[in-house]
Amino acid sequence: MPIFLLIFFLLLLAYAVLINYYHQAWYKLPVYQPPATRPDTAISVIIPMRNEAENIPALLDSLEQQDYPAQLVELVLVDDHSTDSTASLLEAAANRSGRIKAISLEQWLQQTGDSRAFKKKAIEAGVHHATGTLIVTTDADCRFHPQWLSTLAAFQASTNAAFIAAPVRIIPKGSLVSLFQTLDFLTLQGITAAAVSKRAHSMCNGANLAYLKQVFQEVGGFANIDQLPSGDDMFLMHKIYTRYPERVFYLKSPSAIVDTAPVESWKAFFNQRIRWASKADSYDDKRIFWVLLLVYLINVAFLALAVTAFFKGLWAFFFGLLLLAKLLIEFPFVHTVAIFFGQQRLMRYFPFFQPLHIGYTIIAGWLGKFGKYEWKGRTITKSTT
Repeated sequence: MPIFLLIFFLLLLAYAVLINYYHQAWYKLPVYQPPATRPDTAISVIIPMRNEAENIPALLDSLEQQDYPAQLVELVLVDDHSTDSTASLLEAAANRSGRIKAISLEQWLQQTGDSRAFKKKAIEAGVHHATGTLIVTTDADCRFHPQWLSTLAAFQASTNAAFIAAPVRIIPKGSLVSLFQTLDFLTLQGITAAAVSKRAHSMCNGANLAYLKQVFQEVGGFANIDQLPSGDDMFLMHKIYTRYPERVFYLKSPSAIVDTAPVESWKAFFNQRIRWASKADSYDDKRIFWVLLLVYLINVAFLALAVTAFFKGLWAFFFGLLLLAKLLIEFPFVHTVAIFFGQQRLMRYFPFFQPLHIGYTIIAGWLGKFGKYEWKGRTITKSTT
């Protein structure tokens, strides 16, 4: 066991160095202030949807509040085989506004002869029909700051960015599962910003991305990665990064934040996280694999120590001590990120979620590799193509 504790200590030390690296990168990343003048970039907002009828009215209302010139914005709404009234609502919206295009993925796949109805295919269909220079992707359950599009466009114009990862915030509803995923997501957002700004590894969230249509076409879109059900965001990001490493950015700006709702049950939460974890061993960017491996090994070590503590009381002391060390490593970083997102009051719950976070990381990581998950009514396994 002393050897085990030594290995554990070395892992935790490496973890502390990593989190401190992220913390410093986040702290040094300046907050972008959009200029008063707006660029004249034509924007196509692509939103894939599957059974999102209840979200469509609020989504369209939020998009209507954008301060970016309406004549420069088109909405490309792609229905992915919905079984509710999503398709009819999109058609009605398109009939009311010339700025809205309603696309049926089912019809698109029939035209292209492809049978894989994954989110990547919906985005590909959207890009094909898009006329804008700048592609912006988000989700149907998201809501937006009125300056969201103008901030993205101004940032792209000022940096000549080929790809922009932008901030996403979960708005908790008070339940335990929503509080837990909000804090977990804050951590991921901080790591995303730090990693992208330092070009340490590829990381982003598909609820708030922007990239040039020309660049999407240059890298072949999702070609060679479209057999994977998940990863429409990070796989594409790495393809673009490989070609344009100096033109991939994270946009740290309050007006660029996209708000999204938490999933409403633990089952839905685990399905979501298993879906995210399922692509880990498919990343071409192997740098993130080693980060994920370090995090996973630390959590497995905590589990092993907790099991040992049941049989040897002294090890309970070591477990508590090392858990406290993990908390002290993470808390300053996550708290800084929470301040940016205006969610610092939630940090009072952070210490109590530590044991739960260890268990969830182990389960999601394992099932992401060997299990299956459900997404939008579909059951996906690692062998799904």
